[in-house]
Amino acid sequence: MQRHKSVEKRARSSKKANLINRSGRSRIVTATQKVLATTDPSAAQAALQEAVSVLDKSVKSGLIHKNKAANRKSKLARAVKKLSAK
Repeated sequence: MQRHKSVEKRARSSKKANLINRSGRSRIVTATQKVLATTDPSAAQAALQEAVSVLDKSVKSGLIHKNKAANRKSKLARAVKKLSAK
């Protein structure tokens, strides 16, 4: 690594951003898994609302693209609808 102040600062800020992004992605995965693992339709609906909220916040912070979030929300909504149809 070069010995410039700007390079050293960039390395520090990249570490911080990496931790924040990793925790955000983990939150997305956890919320998605909760929806898909639920067998009760009402609990699945509540988990879906939480997952949609997490996805929207991730888009707002720039973690994922809005179309990716829309695709994931659609996939989860289909899973919940299929569960409630049974």
